[in-house]
Amino acid sequence: MHRRLFTRALAVSVLVATAAAAGPTTATAEAPTPAQTRLHATIDAILADSRLDGAQAGVVVVDAATGRTLYDRNGQRRLVPASNTKLLTSTAAMDLLGPGHRFTTDVSTDGPRRAGLLSGDLYLRGGGDPTMLAADYDQLAEQVAAAGVRVVTGDLVADDTRYDRSRLGPDWTWDDEPYYYAAQVSALTVAPDTDYDAGTVIVHAEPGARAGSRPKISMTPDNGWLRVDNRAQTVAEGETTISIEREHGGNTVVVTGQIAVGEATESDWVTVWEPTGYAADVFRSALRRHGVRVLGRTVLGAATPDTARPLARHDSMPLADLMVPFLKLSNNGHAEVLTKELGRVLSGSGTWSAGLSAIGEYAGDAGVDTGTLRQRDGSGLSRRNLVPPAQFVTLLSAVRAEPWFDTWYAALPVAGNPDRFVGGTLRSRMVGTAAADNVHAKTGSLTGASGLSGYVTDADGRLLAFSIVLNNYLTSSVKGLEDQIAIALATYTEKGAATARMTVPTAPDSPRVPEGRECSWVKPALC
Repeated sequence: MHRRLFTRALAVSVLVATAAAAGPTTATAEAPTPAQTRLHATIDAILADSRLDGAQAGVVVVDAATGRTLYDRNGQRRLVPASNTKLLTSTAAMDLLGPGHRFTTDVSTDGPRRAGLLSGDLYLRGGGDPTMLAADYDQLAEQVAAAGVRVVTGDLVADDTRYDRSRLGPDWTWDDEPYYYAAQVSALTVAPDTDYDAGTVIVHAEPGARAGSRPKISMTPDNGWLRVDNRAQTVAEGETTISIEREHGGNTVVVTGQIAVGEATESDWVTVWEPTGYAADVFRSALRRHGVRVLGRTVLGAATPDTARPLARHDSMPLADLMVPFLKLSNNGHAEVLTKELGRVLSGSGTWSAGLSAIGEYAGDAGVDTGTLRQRDGSGLSRRNLVPPAQFVTLLSAVRAEPWFDTWYAALPVAGNPDRFVGGTLRSRMVGTAAADNVHAKTGSLTGASGLSGYVTDADGRLLAFSIVLNNYLTSSVKGLEDQIAIALATYTEKGAATARMTVPTAPDSPRVPEGRECSWVKPALC
C-alpha cells in the first residue's frame, strides 16, 4: 500500500477504534440520553415547519471526537447538495495537491533573437490560475520588455492545453451560462478583481451628461474581447432599470434600460465566451503598453513547443491562501479549476472525469462510502450531484486528522462575522446568537435545494460535525431553518440535563437573496 494511503487508513482505523471504545456510533444503537431526547424533539420541531411540507430533509449530527451520533434523520438519503459539494473538492485538493500548490502562467519563445527583434512566435501558456488579474498580465509583459524584446515577427499563441476544451459542466442549466457564477473554465483566463471570478468582466454603466444621451459604458478590465451594444437611455429622473447581459454564443454585451442623470454608476459581472481569447487580448494590450509589437495574429489553443525558451513567469498564491476566496465566497470557478487540476496532476488529464475520479478516490480513503453518492462537478452547480448527509459528516470527521485541517477549517464561512473574508456566505446569518463566530460551515443554494454542513462547538465545548441538506421545497428560502438547527446545536448541553429544557431557537432574518443563489453570487454582494 502507498505510504500516504497507509497513513490515512491507519488514521481512519484509529478514529473507528476510538468511536467504538466510546460507545455505539449511532443514537439508535443505544438508548438516547435525556439531553439527546430534547435535541431530537427540538430539531424535529424545526423540520416540521410548513416550508418543508412535501420536501425532503436530511440532517445528521455527530460528536466529531467520539463518532457518537446525536441526531440522524434520513442521513443515508441521496440529496442534491448544491455548493456543499465543495467540501469534497476542497479537501481532496488540499490533500492531493497540497497547501503549497501554485499555478504557473509563463511566456516563452522558440524563435531566434537579434537585438530587439524576435523572429518567431510568442507563447502565453496558462497553468489554470483562476487568480490572474490584468495587472499580472501587465507584469508578464513588463518582463518580456525587460528581456529586450521589441518586435515579435510571429504570432501570439495562447496555450490553454493544460486542460481540455470542455468549458462548461455537462449538466449546467443553459440560463445560468451568462452569469458570473457559471463562467467558462479554461487553463488561461482573467479575473476582474480580487474576488477572483475568473472568466468574467465587470461592465459599468454611468449616466450620460444629459437626458436623452446614452449612458457611458466601460469595463474592468478594459479589453477588446467583448463588444457593447448600448441600447440604454439617460433620463432626467426616475428609477434605474439598467440591465447588462451577454448574448449566448458570443461576446456581445447588450445594455438596456434607463439611468437618471446624477445617479451612481451601475455595475454587473458577466461571463465571457472563450476565456482564452480574453486572456490573450488583455496580454496583447499589455505588451503594446510596454513597447512590444506583435506583428502576427493571435492564435488560440495551440501548445507551447518543448524547445521554447522562457521569457517571463507568474506564480499564483499558494492553494492554502486560495481556499479563502474559494470557500468564503463559494467560488464555482475555483472548484472547477481545482477539479481539472487534480486530473492533470494525478493522471496527466485535465478533464472533469479525471479530476472527479481523483476526488472520489480521496473521499474513499477518508472513509466516505463513495458507492452511495454521485459527484458530477466540482462546485455543486449540477443537479445530478447526489450526496447523503451522513457521508458529508463522515468526511468532516475524518479530515480533522489531516495536517492541513486548521487552514481549511479557517477558510470555511464563519456564522455572523461581518468581515466578508471571514464570515463569507454566513456573515449575515445567526448574528447575535450562540452560533455566531462559532459555526464554521459550507453553505449551498440552488432553486429548491439548500444545505449547510460543517462544525459547531456546543455549550459543553465539544466539536460537533453536522450536515443539513434540504430539497424539493417550494418556498423561496429555508435558510432560517438551517440556522435554527445550528443555533440549537451551539446551545446543546449534557450538563444539568435533568433540569435543562430546549426550545426551538429563533434565527435573525438575513438579507433577501434571489432564489437558488448563494448570497456571494449576487453582485454587489448582499451578504
